[in-house]
Amino acid sequence: MKSSARREMIIDLISKNSVETQEDLLELLRANGVETTQATVSRDIKKLNLIKTIDSTGKYRYTTSGFDQSDTLKASSFIKSSVLSVDFALNNVVLKCNSGMAQAACATIDMLQHNLILGTIAGDDTVLIITRSTESSQELCHFLNDLIRS
Repeated sequence: MKSSARREMIIDLISKNSVETQEDLLELLRANGVETTQATVSRDIKKLNLIKTIDSTGKYRYTTSGFDQSDTLKASSFIKSSVLSVDFALNNVVLKCNSGMAQAACATIDMLQHNLILGTIAGDDTVLIITRSTESSQELCHFLNDLIRS
């Protein structure tokens, strides 16, 4: 199954089922005839920017982050054209942009409402993104580099 079809199925499954873990999602995919690995499911979750929220029973479950796939595609296209590099140190991610593009890149990053981001600040050609931890910064750095390369 192609990744886009699998990702559409994931969105459908999490909207109809209370999916608490990647393993739960993997089992639902297999029950629907999709053979895949936990690593692939993990990448799909990141690509779809799924977040965990608390449901009415007090349990955590995967949900979409509130923006649609077309927003992600637009953001990806803009980030590709304006961001030159992405790096991190401790709980900070730094984007180097074309001159004059940092404010727009920062606004685009804010629009994504990524759950790892606490806040952003932009200058003329640099964006500073603050996260909760070094691990979050590293994960966000990989996410943004994937956007740039895709």
